[in-house]
Amino acid sequence: MASVLDVRRAEERFHTRTDWLDSRHSFSFSRHWDPANTHFGLLLVSNDDVVAPGTGFDTHPHRDMEIVTWVLEGSLVHQDSEGHNGVIYPGLAQRMSAGTGILHSEKNDSWTLTGRPEHQTPVRFLQMWTIPDAAGIQPGYEQLDINDELARGGWVTLASGMPEHTNQRAIAIRQQHAALHVARIRPGETLELPTSPFAHLFIARGSAELEGAGPLGTGDAARITGSDGRRITGGPDGAEALVWEMTAAVTVG
Repeated sequence: MASVLDVRRAEERFHTRTDWLDSRHSFSFSRHWDPANTHFGLLLVSNDDVVAPGTGFDTHPHRDMEIVTWVLEGSLVHQDSEGHNGVIYPGLAQRMSAGTGILHSEKNDSWTLTGRPEHQTPVRFLQMWTIPDAAGIQPGYEQLDINDELARGGWVTLASGMPEHTNQRAIAIRQQHAALHVARIRPGETLELPTSPFAHLFIARGSAELEGAGPLGTGDAARITGSDGRRITGGPDGAEALVWEMTAAVTVG
């Protein structure tokens, strides 16, 4: 099957803006609905959120979803009904399995846990949802600092349920057909994307040149069906890129 490339620019994404939240959505989310843009592969949600200090998402429920959070700037407080709580910061991989049901909140108020002075720094983070292998699993939580691995260069497997990544992933997800990789690409450095039936590339910051697509900037994404290992090269200031490698897709209908 020939590789099919679909580039989605940052300005084309759905946009939600309130007095405390600035969020851009890659797929249909909340009040934004497009039946032709509900998912790609197994990825159902890819939100780029900026939350003002002292605010955030109040306690709300999730069920039967694997939720990966990746902070880019600032810090985010996670608290859930399973008793997990802590501060997520850049370079800390975090996954929450909603399973049979979980309640959680996400706030930009780290001083409530650390006792440090209240700050005025927004937090920017990506939140990505994929379906689990099976419904009704036990809710769970996992996190790991991968800053040292990122500093060494190349792709780091942030989260995966693929058997081949068992000994090289930072955190596990309950989806054997999906893996998320992240890299802080240096200016002029070239990396190869995974060869996979579905690959979703997102430029979280900076810029890069994608083989066959040209320049990609912050917030741009590429959806590749029949990903053939094409190359990505860091722009003048480098790039932070995330790519989902997926061997299956959501069944519709």
